Parts: sequence; structure tokens; C-alpha cells
Amino acid sequence: MRRLAAIAFTLATLSACGVGDLLRQYEYEEDVYLSLDGKATVYVNSSVAALDALRGAALDTNPKKLPDRAMVRDFFAAPFTHDIRVTTSRRSGRRFVHVRLDVDDVRAMSSAAPFSWSSYRLDRDGGLFVFQQKIGRAVGKEVGDVGWTGSEVVAFRLHLPSKIEYHNAGPSNPRRGNILVWEQSLANRLRGQPLTLDARIQTESILYRTLFLFGATLLAVAATFALVIWWIRTRGVPSAAIPEEADTGSVGVGRRSAAR
Repeated sequence: MRRLAAIAFTLATLSACGVGDLLRQYEYEEDVYLSLDGKATVYVNSSVAALDALRGAALDTNPKKLPDRAMVRDFFAAPFTHDIRVTTSRRSGRRFVHVRLDVDDVRAMSSAAPFSWSSYRLDRDGGLFVFQQKIGRAVGKEVGDVGWTGSEVVAFRLHLPSKIEYHNAGPSNPRRGNILVWEQSLANRLRGQPLTLDARIQTESILYRTLFLFGATLLAVAATFALVIWWIRTRGVPSAAIPEEADTGSVGVGRRSAAR
């Protein structure tokens, strides 16, 4: 019972800390780390079967074979993508690929095959930046029996650089670190059920604001030290009390008077 209680407490703590995603097993994930200038770092974690079925990649779904990293890299290559890195893993009897890439302009991503099911918007509307991603139909390529049970989930995440003023990601958002998460079943994604990611953020980066506050704090501390040092130097250190000298002349007169 103590072990069960400890496990339950750990799970509750993880959930409260916003790390419940670590306990989920996603079949396909897109994570976009967005900058206000439109640049982004994108991570795609997907089973080979899901990447084939959803995006039309021509990879071998045989779990006994390692995915061809060069083919994966070529699939994600585009004029606006850079520094593409590919790693692989295995889970639930299926091969997975993990892709990281830098993007010059998130609005151009729809021209690359892996992201062509989406349209992207990032522009300024009044005092806010508006990001919108509309995800449409999947390729729907047949991949045969790859061990899917129907419980598989896909996720799309936005890691935003400034304070979020509005989003349509649901009541449990934003997560820690200014993260918005949209989830959908793999079955619905394969059927092409539309999904819209909508967020409005402030125009000032959280990083710049943090650096400004940090710098202002350092200046305040330095000014306080300077003021204390100035106060000490101007006031000075009080001198020790000096005892009065004896009036030797008066003592001499008194002695002479006594002698008379």
C-alpha cells in the first residue's frame, strides 16, 4: 500500500508540475519554438509508420530495419530549413524518428512536404502578435498492420517567446514555460479532422523583459552600495573623548598658599 501511495503521489506531483506529457506516448508530435521575428526551431517526433501515413514519407515500416536517416533528412530539407538532425529509437514494436531543424520563417513551412498540411500566419495586429496554424488533411497513405490499437495520440505544441493574451488550446493551458498544447487522436488525424492552433502574444519578449529586470536590479544594488559608502565617508568616524589636562598652575598656587 505504501508503494502504491508513493506512485500515486509521484504521478499527482508530475501532473501538478505540468510534466504529465512525459508519461504519455505520442505517435506523432510537432513542437515549434517560435521567435518574434518569425524564426523557429522545430522538433518532429514520430513513428515511421505515422510519418508515412500522415505525411507520405517513403520509409520502411519494418521494425527490424533501422530508418534511413539520410532519407529522413532529405524529406525535411527545404530552402528555408537548416541544421537538420535525425536520431532514432524503438518503442511499442515500432521504429521512431526524432528530427530537429531550424526554420528561417515559420510562415514558409507550408511549402515543405512534411508541413504542407498546414497554413501558417504570424503578423502584428494592434498591440499583439497573432500566430495561427490551420492543419488540414493528412496524406492518408496505407501502411498496413503496424500494431496500432486505436489509442494513439498526436500532439502539436507551441513554445511562445512572450506573454500569452489569448489561445484556444483548452483550459489546462498554458503549461510551464509558456507552452500551449493541442492534442488529437491519431484516428481523427488520419481522417483529416481539421485542427486550428490560435494564439495571441505580447510584442515584447519574455527574455528581453527578464534581462531588463535583471539589469535594473543590478543597477539598484550598485547604487545602494555607492550611497552607503558615500554616507560613511561624509559622516566620518567620531573621535575618542580626550581627557582634560590638569591645571598645573592652579595646583602650584594652592600649594604655595598652604605653605604660608
